[in-house]
Amino acid sequence: MINAPINRILTALAVTDVLVMLEYVPYVYYYYIVLPKNLDFPLLGAIYILFHIHFAQTLHTTSICLTLMLAVWRFLALRYPARQHIFCSHSRCTLGITISTILPLILCTPTYVTISITSEPIIENTTKYTLYHTDLSETFRTDKTLLKINFWIYAVFIKLLPCCILTVISSWLIRTLFIAKRRKQVLRSYVCYVFREDGHSKATKPLKTERRAERTTKMLIAVLVLFLITEFPQGIFAFFIGIKGKNLFLDCYQQYGAVMDILALVSGAINFILYCFMNRMFRKNFGLLIRERIFGCTVPAKIEAKSATLNEWSVESFSLKRICNSRV
Repeated sequence: MINAPINRILTALAVTDVLVMLEYVPYVYYYYIVLPKNLDFPLLGAIYILFHIHFAQTLHTTSICLTLMLAVWRFLALRYPARQHIFCSHSRCTLGITISTILPLILCTPTYVTISITSEPIIENTTKYTLYHTDLSETFRTDKTLLKINFWIYAVFIKLLPCCILTVISSWLIRTLFIAKRRKQVLRSYVCYVFREDGHSKATKPLKTERRAERTTKMLIAVLVLFLITEFPQGIFAFFIGIKGKNLFLDCYQQYGAVMDILALVSGAINFILYCFMNRMFRKNFGLLIRERIFGCTVPAKIEAKSATLNEWSVESFSLKRICNSRV
């Protein structure tokens, strides 16, 4: 299924979500179980927390860029069907995925310099200890303007701007679905026939490509709407932090940040359910893979060849396979 460019985007998006969710497992164990029990705040622990912040932020931004690319890709395929082989080529897909991987490193640069590791010496029972934890760097603690600029960049360019673009594209995709549904209702009054070899004609079934295209668009709309539900609250929160400043960040964001992380993790997990629920070919190939790899059942060559050839998500290129003649 990877031969279709849109599946390559979905694969990159799935890999990014999986890496984010896997990295959260040791972080949750350390932050909520190990750290409250020991309360020693070692240097290695602070380094790991700092790594988690940057790693999760960068990959989550990558996921945002890939989701935006997915929406734009579907828009181009439906808006310009005659030129989709130019706009939606494999080379452009590779370029888009590469940009979606490099651009987050640039967008997250302010975050890299905002947070640093600080040390705090304490004396307990005549013994001196040094506690290490992550905090705002000295520059951003003293200069409130820089901190506001950082949150403005985060809110506008990483959260709100992609959400606005996705809202416009999702609205257009939904409108396209309604137009296609209305067109189908009009065409139901006509009957299409194909000519057989003996010269007679027979009624044909509706083309499956249209139904696959509709299911694909519905699935992508569900992914985009789920993304908007997850990202819009974070963007609005960061927007108000950019207005109010450091106090709102320390009082509210650090307390409700875990809720936003849960929303992001749930969004990545639900995407897989959406793929299975809304795509028959994905379910079929996934079932064949499970039977072959886990249960040791070999897949028949005919079924495997058919599964490799057919693709429900590669619906952007259409070919005229039937000659239709409408009868009164």
